[in-house]
Amino acid sequence: MNPKRRPSSQKHSRWRIFGRVLLINIKWFSLAGVLGVLFAGGLISGYVAALVHDEPVRSRQLIYEKVNENALTSFVFFNDQVTPVGRMRMEEDRQLVDLKDVPQSIVDALISTEDSQFYEHQGVDLKGTARAVKQKLLNENRQTGGSTLTQQVARRVFLSLDKTDSRKVKEMLLALRMERFMSKDKILTAYLNKMPFGNGSAGYNLYGIKSASLGIFNVSDLHKLHIAQAAYLAGLPQLPSVYSAFDGKGKFDEEGFNKAIERQRVVLGRMLATGKITLTEYNEALQFDIKATLAPHREKSYNTFPYLMLETEREAARLLALQENPDLTTTEISKPEHAELLQNTREELQRSGYRIYTTINKKVYNDMRQIASNPQNFSPYSKQKGLEQIAAIMIDHKTGAILGMIEGRDFNTEQMNYATQMTRQPGSAMKPIAAYLPALEKGYTQPAGLIDDSQIVLKDGRKGYHIPKNYNRRYEGLMTAREALNRSINIPALRLFLYEVKIPNAWNFVRSLGITTIQPQDEHAQTGVLGGLSKGVSVKELTAAYGTIPNMGVYNEPHLISKITDADGKIVYEFKPQAKRVYSQQTAFLMTDMLKTVISDPRGTGKRMQNAFKSYGTIDIAGKTGTTQNFGDVWFMGYTPDVTLGVWAGYRQQVNTLSQEGHSRAQSVWALIMNEAVKDQPQLFKNKHFTQPEGVVKVTVSSLTGKLPGSYSRQSGQLVTDWFNQKYVPTEVGREQRIHSSTPAVPSKPDTKDKAAPEKQEPATDQKEILPEETVPSDPDTEIDTNGESNDLPPADSSQPSVENKQEPPSEPETQNEAPENKPSEAVHTETPDQPKN
Repeated sequence: MNPKRRPSSQKHSRWRIFGRVLLINIKWFSLAGVLGVLFAGGLISGYVAALVHDEPVRSRQLIYEKVNENALTSFVFFNDQVTPVGRMRMEEDRQLVDLKDVPQSIVDALISTEDSQFYEHQGVDLKGTARAVKQKLLNENRQTGGSTLTQQVARRVFLSLDKTDSRKVKEMLLALRMERFMSKDKILTAYLNKMPFGNGSAGYNLYGIKSASLGIFNVSDLHKLHIAQAAYLAGLPQLPSVYSAFDGKGKFDEEGFNKAIERQRVVLGRMLATGKITLTEYNEALQFDIKATLAPHREKSYNTFPYLMLETEREAARLLALQENPDLTTTEISKPEHAELLQNTREELQRSGYRIYTTINKKVYNDMRQIASNPQNFSPYSKQKGLEQIAAIMIDHKTGAILGMIEGRDFNTEQMNYATQMTRQPGSAMKPIAAYLPALEKGYTQPAGLIDDSQIVLKDGRKGYHIPKNYNRRYEGLMTAREALNRSINIPALRLFLYEVKIPNAWNFVRSLGITTIQPQDEHAQTGVLGGLSKGVSVKELTAAYGTIPNMGVYNEPHLISKITDADGKIVYEFKPQAKRVYSQQTAFLMTDMLKTVISDPRGTGKRMQNAFKSYGTIDIAGKTGTTQNFGDVWFMGYTPDVTLGVWAGYRQQVNTLSQEGHSRAQSVWALIMNEAVKDQPQLFKNKHFTQPEGVVKVTVSSLTGKLPGSYSRQSGQLVTDWFNQKYVPTEVGREQRIHSSTPAVPSKPDTKDKAAPEKQEPATDQKEILPEETVPSDPDTEIDTNGESNDLPPADSSQPSVENKQEPPSEPETQNEAPENKPSEAVHTETPDQPKN
């Protein structure tokens, strides 16, 4: 053994031991590190799992659908299908844009500022996240957040906006999953369409870059935006409520604008740093006057056209609900049990990007609204009665399209649409459609047919009997149907309604004209033809019913909406016209001719139109007045060959009666509307005169019998020449009896058959217009009243051309137990002065 080698051996042994110990330590430290990492990973995983344990795993299809789902603003248009009425009732304005329609300047501004690594990361930017964590842990003043564009879309679509660790982790996991299923362009497009951009110049909350461009700069084509404007918009999503040049009412906000400009400079700086713009472009953008390019303040559409927007929303929801529930009828959908269905449909309508095209003529509608909002056209406001109200609807009766409306005086005072939602008693405006039209159609009477204006007694379940009265408390005996209608006398209309047409047939006829408010109990309403109904009628339905007369007996459903399309332009609803013939052209012509003399006759209840309607004599008009007891309601239903306009005036509470001046309100407003319409929209009045169909002839008959004249009526001149439906021309001579001027002929029934042999009979169709027509009696220019029934009142002074009614208020009608004075008529048909032409 060599003793010299021992120290070296010992030295190597020590190094060997040291190496072993070090290796063992490294192994243990490595193992501890691995275990620590695993433990930390477990803790982190457990923590993450705890944060997201209630978060569902969303499928690829669900993610794709939700990201591409957008609550879009729905719009309403006038009848030119181009001019917008406005956007549907939402505080949000959302409009979609395709990525190809977005200029590169906007994309560069967004990515440079919000997510410079957008095209490199897989949904989460690890560097950005680490930086955000560090800033949060150290509580640094500037904290960037670290969310990528994908994370922001995930948060906006799937999560709440709460700033919690749980939401942040969920957001990151969703972003990673979204990037697996969707392209970068799809995600970027979703961001551009979904992110908020603050308030616009109309006060709406702007969502999406297109809405922002239009709402802030009034620029619809994004390619026309300046780089400075693009940078301004790109900076808004970070804090849209802070960086806003406009407040919630659309008024300019100096403080918010200044903050938005500061944010814009940050965006421009990032674009310069990332090489998206040059230094020259950067300096030019800083010099650009953003404030000068801001959109002008605009009122929300619900401030500009509040009545129309609300009515369109209500009607569109009803139409879509009926379309989705074909088992329901129009009447059923309005019942309380379907209120939730309608509300859900309205909410979907507001947020689904529909385009609703109305039939409203903008110029006509604006004219009507200006007339309604002018206080000089109405009585002053009354603390007791409130605001005098007005309602009107103009219809193109050839199609049923509603051209214009007056829904009420002031939306801020009363939101109810008086033209469509209100029902009121129609007064004598019911007479033509419930009595005269069906009687003419069945041949029960003709314009020259005689009707007995004599006392009738009706059974009354409460008092035993009821005696309807004329307003002048007189009965005038035999008169023609034309005269009775001209002067709106009650008893002749009642006789037709009760004894000829019969109540059930009358109401069936009225229903065929589109009146839906006739109730079962109205079958027992003996004075229903005077307007005594359970619910009354709406202005819309009564106007459409009258529209059948100039439309030659054809009914068209009145409609406000012509078409509805979805966000993709697909038609989801379109009005399908279903014209329905209700009565003959001959009946329509006769009714129009009678209603023309309501205006042209010196004692007609609508005679003031001769002066109030400026185109009278150039454009034919016809119409009928309606007044309820004590002037609680006044109506005028008038029409030309092309349009029908119905007007109602009164107060919210029917017990509040109109002032003396208000007695003629419906007629005065009718004339104001028509004068403006003729002036501003002359194309609506292509036809100046009513047309005469075949099958109507003029025949001269005896004014004593309503039949062919005998020798006495010829000799005494008691004749009347008028139009007849050729089917119902009299073919026999009536039995005549010489009558003294002091005693009127008042037979108990105007239609009593004459059995005496005619003196001489000539073919009816051979009658010539060689004799003058009968004039109406020369009684005072008054109409009629009933005990609690409807009545009409014409002007007191026939020499007054003014629209205003100067007549003194009517006295209260007598009670039913008081017999009215029955004076003979002072004008017996012994002379034949000229009558105005029909």
